[in-house]
Amino acid sequence: TRLAGSSDLYEHSCRKPHASINFVTCHDGFTLQDLVSYNRKHNELNREGNRDGSDDNLSWNCGEEGPTRNQEVLALRKRQKRNLMATLVFSLGVPMISGGDELSRTQQGNNNAYCQDNELSWYPWDLGEEERSFLRFARRVIAIRRSQPVFKRQNFFRGRSIHGSEFKDITWLRTDGTEMTYTDWTGEASCVLGVLLGGDAIDELDDKGRPIIGETLLLFMNSSPEELQCILPAYSDDDSWELMLDTRFEEGRPEITVPLPSGAAYPLLAHSLVLFRLLGEDDD
Repeated sequence: TRLAGSSDLYEHSCRKPHASINFVTCHDGFTLQDLVSYNRKHNELNREGNRDGSDDNLSWNCGEEGPTRNQEVLALRKRQKRNLMATLVFSLGVPMISGGDELSRTQQGNNNAYCQDNELSWYPWDLGEEERSFLRFARRVIAIRRSQPVFKRQNFFRGRSIHGSEFKDITWLRTDGTEMTYTDWTGEASCVLGVLLGGDAIDELDDKGRPIIGETLLLFMNSSPEELQCILPAYSDDDSWELMLDTRFEEGRPEITVPLPSGAAYPLLAHSLVLFRLLGEDDD
């Protein structure tokens, strides 16, 4: 429901998806960089015995606490930042990005740095290549969101086909490319989720009264520690998919440039997110 605009919170009062302000971090708590680097707060410099600030940060240090030279841990942290930024931007509603997260700002594990008027809380404007790379990734996912009508819907999803369109407006998928069942939702928790967003099932008009038609997009998210295969769903014999984003890569730019046919298996790296678009006749 959070990915889909939180209709459970807002629709009953006749509000729209833009009532949902989505965020991963905010001015209180960890920065995005610290969210993937620390398991616990480090507020000793605030001189309150580390008692101030929240102890409930929902963070994960990816294997080691704080600064490290472990390249596997560092690579996972960078991928987790890309995962979180992409999930935020691709969710229905209004994305709220905490200022400085796009610059990989750190407060060295301090989650209550309001009293620190120094480099601990200042923005880092002198960026290294790693920070510039993540900034380019943030710009890339924002550009994708701005270009895709399915991410900017004004109404909640209905979970069904609209006006005879080929797809439902939203379909939740398993890794085998088939639609999730009631058992899938209520059974043992899965760490993989697929989301198919129908570009021709938006059922909205633009400012000139014309139907809004967008591209059909496919998201797969894998929060498990294992690489898995996801099957691209098939709706006709000649469907094909173009990979737009894969968070395994720096800046999310995929190495695979050729279209993949429906039914093909795509390797979904542990702790990663991928985005595909359905190719139409005009793309051939």
